Amino acid sequence: MKFTSTFISDLFICEPTIRSDARGYFFESCNESIFQKNGLNCHFVQDNQSKSSYGVIRGLHYQLHPQAQTKLVRVLQGKILDVAVDIRKNSKTFGQFFTIELSSENQLQLLVPRGFAHGFSVLSDEAIVFYKCDNFYNFDLERQINPFSDFFGKKIDWKIPSSQAICSEKDKNSLFFEKVENNF
Repeated sequence: MKFTSTFISDLFICEPTIRSDARGYFFESCNESIFQKNGLNCHFVQDNQSKSSYGVIRGLHYQLHPQAQTKLVRVLQGKILDVAVDIRKNSKTFGQFFTIELSSENQLQLLVPRGFAHGFSVLSDEAIVFYKCDNFYNFDLERQINPFSDFFGKKIDWKIPSSQAICSEKDKNSLFFEKVENNF
């Protein structure tokens, strides 16, 4: 597996080593010893999966300490625009976001560490998204940032026309970035 750092510290693109032949392909999507050899100490305890149709925007979600989560995100079917926002107050990239297209074709994964809000938009007819978490879900500590927030003069281009964007009521009514609770 190849780990590529992004312009935001601790946020990595993970590219699995794919072995293909006439039968199809095989790859390891997660191997704790390989992660540790690359300085990434994640012990995943929960797997999540969602299915969404074109235009769905999920996020931006995170959990407060002590239930913050590192997530390893990949797409089993379709294509998404994956988004990670650095919400670590003492980070040089606080309030900056990173976007990447993840798909069942490119097999890329995004390792989103604790201290980030995460979300995605569905760019294909439908998408099945799978992600591993290193901490358990806690309803009381879940928070969200309105996906249409302004991040220091820059908004996320979700690559979905606003007339076709589909958000949950919770996400549409969530607070904008400058007003959210954050203990990172």
